[in-house]
Order: sequence, then C-alpha cells, then structure tokens
Amino acid sequence: MSEVRRGPLAGVRVLELAGLAPGPFAGMMLADHGAEVLRVDRVKAVSDRPRTDVMDRGKRTIGLDLKAPEGVAAFKELARHADVVIEVFRPGVAERLGIGPDDLHAVNERLVYGRMTGWGQDGPLASTAGHDIDYIAISGILSQLGREGDKPTPPINILGDFAGGGLMLAYGVLLALFERERTGKGRVIDAAMVDGAAILFAMFYHGVQSGFWGPRGTNLLDTGAPHYDTYETADGGYVAVGSLEPQFWEAMVTLMGLTDLPDRNDRAQWPALKARLAEEFKTRTRAEWEALFEGSDACVSPVLSMSEAAAHPHNVARGGFAEVGGVTQPVPAPRLLGVPAQDLSPATRLSDLSGWGLSQEEADKLRSQGVLA
Repeated sequence: MSEVRRGPLAGVRVLELAGLAPGPFAGMMLADHGAEVLRVDRVKAVSDRPRTDVMDRGKRTIGLDLKAPEGVAAFKELARHADVVIEVFRPGVAERLGIGPDDLHAVNERLVYGRMTGWGQDGPLASTAGHDIDYIAISGILSQLGREGDKPTPPINILGDFAGGGLMLAYGVLLALFERERTGKGRVIDAAMVDGAAILFAMFYHGVQSGFWGPRGTNLLDTGAPHYDTYETADGGYVAVGSLEPQFWEAMVTLMGLTDLPDRNDRAQWPALKARLAEEFKTRTRAEWEALFEGSDACVSPVLSMSEAAAHPHNVARGGFAEVGGVTQPVPAPRLLGVPAQDLSPATRLSDLSGWGLSQEEADKLRSQGVLA
C-alpha cells in the first residue's frame, strides 16, 4: 500500500480501535477521502496477511494489548500523534483501560474522540447489549418497515449500524475537526445508533403525528402504492417501479400498452391496480422489460443482484465499482471532482511506527513482550 494518502483528509491521522461493523465503516469513510487510518486490533488477530474486508481498505493495522500497562502507554503515545480516535466499546470500558477521553486529552488536547455505541454513553440502556434490530426498534423506525398486514421487517443492518452509526460517526468527526480549526481543541463525539437511526426518519415523525403517514405498508413510499413497489417478471426476476409523478406514470403505462386502469389517485383502488400491474409484469422477462423501458422516463429499473450491479453499463461508465484484492466493491462516495483516485488497497500490517511516536527500539521491545504485533 502506498504511504501517501490523497484527498481532502490527507494529513489527518485516525486511530481506529477494532470492533464490529459501524466503527470500521466510519474509518473506511475517512480513509476513502485521504485520512491515514491505523487500525488497532488484538495482538493475536494481526498477521502479515492483508485484510481484504472492504471496510479495512486503505488502512494499516497493528496489534496492541490494551490490557497491559505497556500497551496502554504505547496507545497514548500513538494518540499523542493522532487527530482522531474511533472507540467502539461499551460505556466505561475505555476509562477502565485508561484510554478514555480524559486520559487521551491529557496527552493531546486537540484529539477528536469519537465514541460509537448502540445506545449512547448514558440512559437506562447504555450498558446493555444490543444490535441494529434493537436500535431501530427503540427508535420507532422498525415499526414502519414491512408490508401491510405483515410483521415489521428489518432491512438487514443498514439503518442502525451503517447509516445511523458509522456514517453519523464519520460526520461527527468532520464536524469536530472543523470546529477544532477555530478552538484548537478536540471534542468527544457520542455517536449512538439509536439516535442516528431516528434522525434518518426525521420527515416521517411529522408525517405520523399529522396523520399524513399511516400504518406500515399502506403509504406512498413503503410498498403501499402500486406505483412504488417491485413486481415479479416471467423469468422469476423483478423490476422496481418508481413512477410517482403523473408524467412518469404516463410514460410507463403507455409503453406497457395499458388502458382502462383503476384510478391511481384513489387509494381504495390501489390493491386492484397493483394486481393488474403484477399480472402484466409477469408476461415478459426482466430483460424484456428492461429493453422496453430503456432510455425512457418511466422510472422502471431491473432489480439487479450485487454481481450484476457491478456490470451494469451505467455503473461501468461511472467506474462505480472496483476490484481490490480480488473483492469487487463500491468506490468511495461522495465523489469530489478533481480529487485523484484513492488507494483502496487491503489493510496491511504497519511495522514502522516511528511516524506515530514509537521508535524502532521501543516497538521491538513491545513485540518481544508480546504487547505489540
């Protein structure tokens, strides 16, 4: 991996304490735009084999025993030379280890300390276990997800872990770095997935309270409407229909040759209209529908598999995916025009820590003690 990072965050140094998905995702978002991210894992978990996990791309890694006093002292030295720490433990764990915000601000007051948890640093649930499904349940989001008459359906772990967690943490880091330019001091970020998930649904909270948004699966954007749903095709594939505006709807039904349809503006007619569309979409294969709608404003798209997505002409034209270390993956987003392409190489072990304040002699001593890898 190249030692030179490029992009708007070039020169920003991040210590990322290894953990589950949200923390590494935040680190990836920062590394994708030029930050130098050093991933700190358990000693036994680190080897010379590159880490091909997509969320570890563009990073370096070391192993450090944070239960040993020598390991804690080494981490503080690394933090002295860092701009950001990403910490993913339950509340109080970092303090017990001696690497909490106060401990690290004592050696580097400019440090931005990002804390990633499910429930936050305080509150009745702060110390309890949880996962994405729990956080979106307590935030009220899960109650809104799913089809009418069916049970709430979690969308994998995208909303809590990644959008509400890792991405919000990366955003918080940028806010704190920006503020530091004025104050000269770092800030502690309390990034809780339960909070992040809730803010993603900001517009729907008003909709539910005003009566505009009804039970799950009955609304315009949650599969309730016939013009915003997926339909099976003759070959077992699916198409996604998003013809919300009248002109897009007209383009779709005209190309399909449909007439005498139930009124889509009458919600009582939605089930009948949806049944009619379902029947029609089953008369052709996905590829045939894709060809029919190509170049139109009907807002009908094939539902592609992840492998198909990388080969779609639009994604190919934009270079939306890249193969790194044998793994096909999305390229960094958002795109900053004019910024050179980033090095997305898999994470490799960083042996020379002198740039992070640990001399070769000190590093060798720690390795001989089994504290550093």
